Amino acid sequence: MTDTTTFDWRSFLRRWSGEWADSLTDDETRGEDDEAARRARWLGFPPASEERIAAMEERLGRRMPPSYREFLEVSDGWRHAGGFVWLLAGTEEARWHDNESGLADTFEEYLDEDSGPEEWREADLWRRALQLDVESDITHVLLDPEDVDEDGEWAVYTWASWRAAPPERHANFLEFMRDMYREFHSLRSRRSDGEPVFANDTTLRLDALVEEARLAALSGDWELAVRSLDEAKEYGRPRAAGLGDQIRRLLGQTYMVRFDGLVTNPRYAPELLPPLVAEHAAHSYRDDSTLRFHLRGADDDLVALAYATLDQMRSGTYRYTAAGPFGEAVERARELARWGDTDGAWATLRDAVPLWEPLGPDHLAPLGWVADPVLGPMLTPERGRELLSTPRGGQAAEAPRPTAGLDPGDLAWLAEPDPGNNRTSYRFVLVEGVAPEELPQRLADGDGDGDGTVLNEPVTLWEARRRSLESRREFSPFEDGDPAPLDQRRFVSPAAAASGGTRAVVVWSGLRTSRGEPFFHLSVARDGAEEYAFTYADGEVRSSGEIPGALDPSRFFGDLEDGTEVEQTLLQAVTGEFGVFLPRHAIVNGRLHTFTTRSWTRPPRDGETYTVIRVHG
Repeated sequence: MTDTTTFDWRSFLRRWSGEWADSLTDDETRGEDDEAARRARWLGFPPASEERIAAMEERLGRRMPPSYREFLEVSDGWRHAGGFVWLLAGTEEARWHDNESGLADTFEEYLDEDSGPEEWREADLWRRALQLDVESDITHVLLDPEDVDEDGEWAVYTWASWRAAPPERHANFLEFMRDMYREFHSLRSRRSDGEPVFANDTTLRLDALVEEARLAALSGDWELAVRSLDEAKEYGRPRAAGLGDQIRRLLGQTYMVRFDGLVTNPRYAPELLPPLVAEHAAHSYRDDSTLRFHLRGADDDLVALAYATLDQMRSGTYRYTAAGPFGEAVERARELARWGDTDGAWATLRDAVPLWEPLGPDHLAPLGWVADPVLGPMLTPERGRELLSTPRGGQAAEAPRPTAGLDPGDLAWLAEPDPGNNRTSYRFVLVEGVAPEELPQRLADGDGDGDGTVLNEPVTLWEARRRSLESRREFSPFEDGDPAPLDQRRFVSPAAAASGGTRAVVVWSGLRTSRGEPFFHLSVARDGAEEYAFTYADGEVRSSGEIPGALDPSRFFGDLEDGTEVEQTLLQAVTGEFGVFLPRHAIVNGRLHTFTTRSWTRPPRDGETYTVIRVHG
């Protein structure tokens, strides 16, 4: 709520008038009234007496809200309220709109029986409101006598058809006038080449606030910086939007984040262009020509760089680089992230932030990495806040406490419901002491020695699933989501082939599958030979070898009323027995390598034939 009872209207209106007069250029065309206002340095009119205000209230049948009354006592009307209302009503011009524009009927045409009370109330605004706009660019200003706060203030609504948006609400008349003052500043700050700079005490104060915010952001006080930059942005101050957008992007925000005033500067483009282009690429419905809209004022070389970067984003080949020790940490972090250790990768990146070198004074934080297909998925709002809270760019302050890792350090998370309930069946192979890049040699098609199969470029989980429509055997080194149902008659575990000189564990879970009966398989092999295994399917358990007590299937499959609980218990047992885990964040949100495995289905025996049907839609 705004305190309107102690506001100094006269000082506020005098300051606005003087700044307006000083902003006018000598060659600007003005009418007689505006020229008189410029010479007088006053956009208002003589004050309204109490008698004039009382006569207006008697004519309208309502006492006016406090802030509008106080305004009238200083100026009986106003010129140039913002950029689109040229004359605002005083005591003589204020009148009930009474749907004179017919807009109530227009708004109601879009309503039906499913429309809520607020929508009907909004449409009725044109019948009940007090109209304050006298001359404008098709912009309506309405005081709503039914939207009243505890101080008796009426809300103000503004609407213009060319804005293609619902009426905008201002809490009271004072807030409306403050907003119009900000609009005046914002419009005047956009000077064309050759026009004098728009400078006054207000702009100087705000520009100093922007500089304080810049230093606060580099010191780690990003919350103070955001508040200050948002205030300056409302007045259209240069730098405010571009600086604030850097903070917002690291907080995970992308809507209307454009790095205005900075992204077209070749000095900052290497860091700011990739996030902007990546957001464009993420929305395939956007016409590529619209990318130029965000690059207004950029030279041809920078536009060409933007489209080249767009091609890299779509092909997944963009690779973020940075200078100095921070750049070296980026490379180490990427190597960790591409093998699934996103917690380790984040710690590596985070610890190097104090060593980061900005590209210029208006560069607040490393940003290009959020568009990197391997590094970008590490960003969460919590991690963004952690990075922003870390002192950098030569500023000294206390470092924040590290955020908790995103990976739970076990396997049980696989049994947790996921959005869309897609992870109801999955399988994975774990090979002890073997680097991920060696897995294709052990699991590829062939005789077990490998056939030269190599890892594919990292892809997301959803991209891997799309590829699985073409090959049911392609999966990441960590986990194969949504495999075909297990067929005991033809299934052959890859554990033995993968375990040469070491130990391998295979798990295939379908306890929550929607395709057929629930099942679960575990097999363990060492030095090329299976040690033990069990399969639960069709309500029965089949086992072989000496199974450790912790994995004894009789502990789990006595009652399968709750498949999720049994699955979690089984996965916890596997975690405890082998001391293993799978990286949740990397699998669900990151990009991992894939490769094509040997078939998990045995070849046909004598007298058997298989028919494979592929459906292409």
